[in-house]
Amino acid sequence: MLMFRFIGSQKLAERTFRGRPLDQFGNANWKGATMSVFFTAWGYGVTYLEFVSVLTSLIAVFLGALGARVTWPWWLLSSALYALFFYQVDLYASAILQFVFIAAAIWGWFGWKASGAEPRYMAIKERTLWLIILVALWLVSAPALADIGAAATWPDSFLLVSSTIAQVVMVLQRNETWILWLVIDAFGTYHYANQGYWFTSILYGIFTIIAGFGWYRWLALTPKIA
Repeated sequence: MLMFRFIGSQKLAERTFRGRPLDQFGNANWKGATMSVFFTAWGYGVTYLEFVSVLTSLIAVFLGALGARVTWPWWLLSSALYALFFYQVDLYASAILQFVFIAAAIWGWFGWKASGAEPRYMAIKERTLWLIILVALWLVSAPALADIGAAATWPDSFLLVSSTIAQVVMVLQRNETWILWLVIDAFGTYHYANQGYWFTSILYGIFTIIAGFGWYRWLALTPKIA
């Protein structure tokens, strides 16, 4: 699941797109590329590029919940689209993060068997190690985001770090990935709703449901220990 950040107001969406003036056709120019607004939701102008990015991401997440190996080409596609989108709207950190997801998609494609995921639970030591890594990176990244003037640094850094770790754990075919995604997506649903980013909040709500299904599905795929 990718990180989303939707900002806007109805008045802004009608006249500008993220600070760029719109022409009479509702298009804004970014780095020489035209970003056409597809529709407006809760005052936020959703471009065609962003809509396709969201759609491919949803497909990737659902296929991952099924444990299908074909999830990884969809992850690669959605991450590449988001990298382009974030670059065009000057969200460089988010754009760079997509290359982590692209690398994970390639790793996952070659790491999973053609038959799909073969999930299992982590050992206690492995689970503890990942928890320590998550907390440590969170404690480091939050002040770093604050230093560059980011808003809501602690919640945003948690979503950033935990999403990256959850993706790696998914590549490793561990059931804990869906526990992580449940926590991440439920928190994201609340966090973005609390900030008034309703479109993002709804997306995270959908991801929360898929994460619950993914956990259920992967448990069914987990070999039973006699």
